[in-house]
Amino acid sequence: METVARASSPRGELVLRRRDDGHLELRANGVFVMDTLEHTSERALADHALELADCDSLRVLVGGLGLGFTLGAVLADPRVVRCTVAEIEPDLVGWLRDGTVPHGPALLADSRVDVQIGDVADVLRAAATAYDVVLLDVDNGPGYLVHDTNAALYAEPALVTAQAALAPGGSLVIWSAARASELEHALREVFGNAEEQSYDVPGHGRVGQYFVYTARR
Repeated sequence: METVARASSPRGELVLRRRDDGHLELRANGVFVMDTLEHTSERALADHALELADCDSLRVLVGGLGLGFTLGAVLADPRVVRCTVAEIEPDLVGWLRDGTVPHGPALLADSRVDVQIGDVADVLRAAATAYDVVLLDVDNGPGYLVHDTNAALYAEPALVTAQAALAPGGSLVIWSAARASELEHALREVFGNAEEQSYDVPGHGRVGQYFVYTARR
């Protein structure tokens, strides 16, 4: 396996590798985040969220840039007029901008994209506009954190912040690699509603079940 790029930050090491099959793999703080082989779940997250939106002009916030697949699915919807991406790792943004991730430059060159370097909770707290959709794809869900401090993103105070950043009728959509009953409960406490939807997603020689949690303001 070839190391394509490596960076260090206060949160640990970020590594982009090219596997023997030619696909790129991203690891953060030693945790597998995603690869370019299987990105069904990233696209499903965006598609599910956008299906819920019933207005003609959408403002979307994506928490976590990753390798750009969620962002790409958001931009494929012609109703999206603005997509803010909150990404805490500046080096990852740089790898997409400079072509280290080959499909990255075209994504970030889209005039609708606004990349903000920082914690998604801070970006939501400072939001100057109301979002129709907020997508959180920061970890592998609350049970498989990339960084332990991210646990706060799935607790009630952060969910209240996300709710405040939504326009009336807007949706918060969160991806998880496993069923997250505590998250569903917290969403119900804050929003008064929550929906769990499961997906069978093939990847790495097996079929895995993933979950999307949705709450509407």
